Amino acid sequence: MSGKRGTASLSQLGRVAAGMIALIGFGAIALRFGLLFARTGSASGAIWSMLRFYTIIGNALAALVFAAIALGSRRAFSPLITGGVTLNMALIGIVYAILLRGLLHLEGLSLVADSLMHDVQPLLIALFWLVFARKGALRWRDPWLWAVPPCLYFLYAMLRGQAEGSYPYFFINVATLGWPQTLLNAAAICLAFVAAGWLLVWLGHRIAKAG
Repeated sequence: MSGKRGTASLSQLGRVAAGMIALIGFGAIALRFGLLFARTGSASGAIWSMLRFYTIIGNALAALVFAAIALGSRRAFSPLITGGVTLNMALIGIVYAILLRGLLHLEGLSLVADSLMHDVQPLLIALFWLVFARKGALRWRDPWLWAVPPCLYFLYAMLRGQAEGSYPYFFINVATLGWPQTLLNAAAICLAFVAAGWLLVWLGHRIAKAG
């Protein structure tokens, strides 16, 4: 693929791959919704509960982006968007594997939905990026833009946590950690996001030059 920054079309095979990723993403979210709805009996309650978690928000955004790519959107296929989604989903998988896996006992369909969102989708999206994305067109300032969503999510999680009295993740739980440690954790995560983004840009440039 060209390393130019401008928009470019994607092959038919790439669009099919993007469509499959979108379908898996929407399927995982629908499965999670169905499980919560069966437990609560409230559609709005199930959706509100799902929106507590960065994993579900990130997977939903990724599914929307890949649906747009499958439908031929050149903007969705831009290096900035594909790189940001790839990084976001990769870090969702990594953070889950390091910090969150095993904290809850999951089985049956709950385990399926969890695995799709934390394991399968990050891997498939990374493979899509390696095979189809225009990696050489990434810019060194892109990671600062990619870090905006997790930083905004932190603000949202804090406001919602203060209102509801509970927090979605232990490492941003103000009630147990206090504000200084919570803010330190959030800053570390955002900076790690930027650093990982620079690594992705470097890798993209290396792959583009090698190809």
